[in-house]
Amino acid sequence: MPYIVVFTPEAEEQLTELYGYIAVAASPDIAARYTDAIVTYCESLRIFPHRGIRRDDIRPGLRITSYRKRVVVAFDIDSDRVNIIGVYPGGQDYEAALLEESE
Repeated sequence: MPYIVVFTPEAEEQLTELYGYIAVAASPDIAARYTDAIVTYCESLRIFPHRGIRRDDIRPGLRITSYRKRVVVAFDIDSDRVNIIGVYPGGQDYEAALLEESE
């Protein structure tokens, strides 16, 4: 049974910020292709959601995976849903950000 993939408002905002950064640094077309590819990757979690690494040390049930070793995707899994919690481009301290959010 495929899961439903849901992006939190924070993850959507992070994708929007990433798009803006790339659009200025490169071009809107490149930004759209890159962020769309990240969304497609996240949506692929509906078939096999238990990939990635469990990070219960940060938050119970948290899992992380990476897109092209450049973006960390943080998510958790409910009974029929994958919740994309955050999208963190390389160099961002996703651990600290997630710990702050859980407090």
